[in-house]
Amino acid sequence: MNHPIITLTTDFGTKDYFVSAAKGRIYNELPNAHIVDISHKITPFSIYETSYVIKNAYKHFPKNTIHIIAVDSEWSLENKHYVFLLDEHYFICANNGIVSLISSVIKPEKVFEITLPKTEDDYFLKNFIVAACHIARGGNLSLIGKETADVKYLNEVQPVVNTEKNQIMGNVIYVDNFGNIITNIEKNLFNTIGQGRKFELNARSHVFTKIFNSYNEIVNLDIPKGKRNDDGKKLALFNSDNYLEIAVYKSNLQSVGGASSLMGLNYRDSITIRFL
Repeated sequence: MNHPIITLTTDFGTKDYFVSAAKGRIYNELPNAHIVDISHKITPFSIYETSYVIKNAYKHFPKNTIHIIAVDSEWSLENKHYVFLLDEHYFICANNGIVSLISSVIKPEKVFEITLPKTEDDYFLKNFIVAACHIARGGNLSLIGKETADVKYLNEVQPVVNTEKNQIMGNVIYVDNFGNIITNIEKNLFNTIGQGRKFELNARSHVFTKIFNSYNEIVNLDIPKGKRNDDGKKLALFNSDNYLEIAVYKSNLQSVGGASSLMGLNYRDSITIRFL
């Protein structure tokens, strides 16, 4: 790889020096690296939130991209450091089940436990960075680790279909930067169960009977622009990754608030769709 891409996903935030230190270490090892930030604002230690971000981001990168995932990443005997080759991408992270959440359909082609020798340099991301730069140079994984089948698997929260009651019971799996709620109900499941029928989407005390194709479809173009009052309206739609989303049009978290705060819905909270 002449111009290797290394992505970073962490729960470090942007206040501290941790992200810049990680990038400095990479550049010291590999001056020609291309580093891309996916996110540094993951909720601390939330591997479920991390998996949603990663699985919807990695597929847009070229094959052989190297993804460092530093969330719940401190090494321990129960949280060893691994390299996963999955869908022609490399994922470097702790063996905490996150890769099983990134893809429950595609299985890893190779799995290596990183077994670098201990040194006086105790930088906590050293294993990740040394492994990433080694892979970027075209190095053999067996030189930095040992192949293993000891992989931790987690069960992702799945929607439940009740055919007798004609309903789908889902959960919030992510709240984005705008306060919009992303659920685990995908468009294909909605269409398969719904068969074009009318429905009621219940989110706390809010009921939706329409799913929009885009955020701005809620705007009434028959009303002159200066007289519209569309900001803050609640709507449901399928987002660009085909997950059912509940949003507030042009939400302002400092004033109006987002869908999550306005509806009192957060991670793992339930929503129900009943077909009529």
